[in-house]
Amino acid sequence: MSDELQIGSEQDASPALIDKFGRKVDYIRLSVTDRCDFRCVYCMTEDMTFLPRADVLSLEELYLVGKAFVDLGVNKIRLTGGEPLVRKDVMKLIQELGAMPGLEELLLTTNGAQLDKFAIALREAGVNRINVSIDSLDPDRFLRISRVGKLDRVLSGIDAAIAAGFDRIKLNSVIMRGYNEDEVIDLATYALERDIDIAFIEEMPLGETSNQAREDTTCSNEWVRSVLAEHFDLVDSEAKTAGPSRYSDVKGYRSRIAFISPVTHNFCEDCNRVRVTVEGRLLLCLGNEHSMDLRAILRSEDFSEAKLRDAIVAAMALKPERHYFYEKDRVQPVRLMNMTGG
Repeated sequence: MSDELQIGSEQDASPALIDKFGRKVDYIRLSVTDRCDFRCVYCMTEDMTFLPRADVLSLEELYLVGKAFVDLGVNKIRLTGGEPLVRKDVMKLIQELGAMPGLEELLLTTNGAQLDKFAIALREAGVNRINVSIDSLDPDRFLRISRVGKLDRVLSGIDAAIAAGFDRIKLNSVIMRGYNEDEVIDLATYALERDIDIAFIEEMPLGETSNQAREDTTCSNEWVRSVLAEHFDLVDSEAKTAGPSRYSDVKGYRSRIAFISPVTHNFCEDCNRVRVTVEGRLLLCLGNEHSMDLRAILRSEDFSEAKLRDAIVAAMALKPERHYFYEKDRVQPVRLMNMTGG
């Protein structure tokens, strides 16, 4: 298989994706690359070794994975990385996925540095919603957190995304003690004044990325919300999206503040998601190593789309009930976030 898309035509009916706890999977996060033009301290090490090209799924293989999931009832695909927009010819894949029958939403998570070039093309290709990671509005701090990123590029990218007219734009901010905990209000104000949402995300214990222990830098969203409540009138919302965000409306503003709290609040009971890494590993849980190798199936001599779907259905039995972040008697995942898929 090559990076040239060759679309299959099999349309065999298949069962829906239901795990052994009765949860229906209708949303996947599909990583298109482990590479990134940033080196954020909570995601990657400063000197990264990336996967050899032969280990990475081709664009055609990524399309076949997406198609198999949609054939099985998945209606939302989020493209992640690394940074998805650094993948060569990634727009070919995005255009094909955006035109796929049965896919209701095509989403993208990005660091925003490439959006000034890609925003309009992404919208025209069918991307409905976009998340932009931004952890500081101070250029020096932004550089410290991203190690190499330039804040002005990201701010220009956000402006380009607003102008492109996506259905929704959401900022993602990881708040870390000793880095940016005093910017909670500034980040929220920046988003609210532009009528875009913002999600505050607790730092997740995935791999060792710096010399500091995550227990020393992680800020709970309970604390973040208490800071916000001193400046904004927050009203808990019943609104839900495909992901784990818990939303609050903000009186006087049209956009919302979300909280993603994997460390302090276990939201696994209604998990509807799985991840596929760029090397073709179907990861059934963010906080566990339960997985299936889809690349081996894609590259087998007797490959068929039906066999790929059958393998995905069988993998649902591997999906664990929950994660165990910071539970001392449990071995924590050692993979970095860029390998997991954002």
